[in-house]
Amino acid sequence: MERTGTILRGREFDPVEGRVVIDDDGRIEAIEETAVESDDIILPAFVNAHTHIGDSIAKEAGGGLSLEELVAPPDGLKHRLLRAASRDELVSAMERSLGFMQRAGTAACLDFREGGVEGVRMLEAAADGREIDALSFARGSVDAMRAGDGFGASGANDDSFDRERTATREAGKPFGIHAGEVDESDINPALDLEPDFLVHMVHPKPVHLDRVADSEIPIVVCPRSNLVTDVGLSPYADLNERTTLALGTDNVMLNSPSMFREMEFLAKLSELPADEILRMATINGAEIAGLDYGLLEPRREARLLVLDGDSDNLAGAREPVRAVVRRAGVDDVREVVYGSGADDESSGQFS
Repeated sequence: MERTGTILRGREFDPVEGRVVIDDDGRIEAIEETAVESDDIILPAFVNAHTHIGDSIAKEAGGGLSLEELVAPPDGLKHRLLRAASRDELVSAMERSLGFMQRAGTAACLDFREGGVEGVRMLEAAADGREIDALSFARGSVDAMRAGDGFGASGANDDSFDRERTATREAGKPFGIHAGEVDESDINPALDLEPDFLVHMVHPKPVHLDRVADSEIPIVVCPRSNLVTDVGLSPYADLNERTTLALGTDNVMLNSPSMFREMEFLAKLSELPADEILRMATINGAEIAGLDYGLLEPRREARLLVLDGDSDNLAGAREPVRAVVRRAGVDDVREVVYGSGADDESSGQFS
């Protein structure tokens, strides 16, 4: 199996004309530079590094409410709506969001999963039969973490999370935690836990930036969510100078889980270069989760996003990486290729 076009190759996304050859095991066998007739743009499929897709039951609910009124447990609006919904309603809503993400080029999402073990099981049911890797960073108990793919802590002001952090180490699973979303008060205790990644970091002080630089703990930023909840925007350039950044879309109740929209938004409100933002949307999130994709290079699992470079939106673009980050959208998706379906020519077709 092969795909041809302009290939955004390697960690630098060097654009080369040629073909990506995929072997029968669904891995990239070779990237061959050669003249081709295709106008397609081929890049790694996205990794959405922070989602709450359980909130799919409450899209656009709570306009004008504060962050605490929207999402604070136990009586924030989203928690009331989650309690009122049936299991079938919750699973169906998550299925719809996962379907959108898959069609829009997302290979995996790192979901902070409410609901304990049953919440993990609901996400598994929603993802059943889909190619997207829906990873549960479970909340609520150590048992939920063991049932899922890691632990996703709400924030160090809510609990100490020492027991959960120890358990994730013993289980060999990643531990992530919200930090610095509303203010700086929970950043130091979050860093004290030595997490595998932080989420948000809107309000770091110089001392926190120094600690981040020393620890090199990756940070997932969610700019659209932070704007909607009026908590401010992360100091993206300062954080990027000190550690690895990844990109997430956060709550589905607030934003569509579109990595295209998240990249464009970040590109147009920050000074981060397009190639860095594309790394945030692909390999950086993959490495946080220990996934073997996010880059186009030999021996990687083949998770590819194929865009129509001759669409009305993309035709004439002079810089493909910049065009992908700032301009491309779901309507430009020609195909999403998943390594597990490499022997099926229709695998991941956008329809």
